[in-house]
Amino acid sequence: MNLAKRRSVISSSGIRRVFDLAAKMKDPINLSIGLPDFDVPDTIKEAAVAAIRGGKNRYTLTGGIPALRQEVLALYGRRGIKFEDAMISSGTSGALVLLFMTLLDPGDEVLIADPYFVMYKHLVRMVGANPVFVDTYPDFRLTRERLEAAITPRTKMIVCNSPANPTGLVYTEAEARMLAEFAEERDLWLVSDEIYDLFTYDEEFVSPARFAKKPIVVSGLSKTVAMTGWRMGWIAGPTEVVQAATEFQQYTFVCSPSMVQEASLIGIHYDTTPYRDEYKARRDLVYSGLIEAGYTVTRPGGAFYIFPEAPGGDATAFVEEAIKNNLLVIPGNVFSERNTHFRISYAQSREKLQAGIDVMTQLIGKFPGRK
Repeated sequence: MNLAKRRSVISSSGIRRVFDLAAKMKDPINLSIGLPDFDVPDTIKEAAVAAIRGGKNRYTLTGGIPALRQEVLALYGRRGIKFEDAMISSGTSGALVLLFMTLLDPGDEVLIADPYFVMYKHLVRMVGANPVFVDTYPDFRLTRERLEAAITPRTKMIVCNSPANPTGLVYTEAEARMLAEFAEERDLWLVSDEIYDLFTYDEEFVSPARFAKKPIVVSGLSKTVAMTGWRMGWIAGPTEVVQAATEFQQYTFVCSPSMVQEASLIGIHYDTTPYRDEYKARRDLVYSGLIEAGYTVTRPGGAFYIFPEAPGGDATAFVEEAIKNNLLVIPGNVFSERNTHFRISYAQSREKLQAGIDVMTQLIGKFPGRK
């Protein structure tokens, strides 16, 4: 068929392929799923039901209901970050689509830390721009030296993600400041994806937006209060950028679902501390189990992922062996230009995590050439 050329620059998500595989397996130990294992809190559900019954079922303003936009601005204000404007989007994925359409032209280059969230490179390519991957192995940290080695005259944007998927990396205050200063020095847009911002375990989350003169943040409620299927996100940033993205939303997503926006007035204030504490305990369980089994792994500081080295150095071979043992994890080449690591999601019960650790402890002995 005569499909558009942009179809050739994307491929099916490796994560989705694992999801499809999981559906065909009988009770797998599924540590591949990157979504919370708790349900949307009842108070948020009831707010959505009340909105539906109260007739809040029509289009909203394209940029979102004013009350929720103000709540987003107030949320960052409490963190010491003053944004000029905010709009409500259909999830952070929708926010990224709109931002890339707003800020990138064909041929522009975007610096992306490798490993990366799988969607970044595909969305950049969809708008005709080019992802440039900044290798951060083995510590996964973005440094000035690594950024300088990747920048060219065509560089227009840096996309950063902290807490990060798939590594769980959390930027230090010094790293966040460096990113903001580097972007300002080179006149680059800095887009900070902060969808996991409430899930940090060892130190306070520090946003690069705190130090940027023209900060842009995308975030939402999909991970923190489990609203993954509700499609609730936002963009906060300079008025000119937000208004342009809103115009693109007018001709694409139209608006975020009306009843979801109403419920998010409750969700944005929900106390996620119990979830964070539980995920920290699970992080510690998985990290210590991997270390005891002999894996080489960096302890994640946030989100609910950990990214160990695959024994033997070939993540695909390791994952194939894991699947034979009823364990689902995701090979690193889904998130990276390398294939040396694999991603575990610890958004699962402690019992299932321990079962996964037991399998991985057995598997490591099957790869005598491991580093």
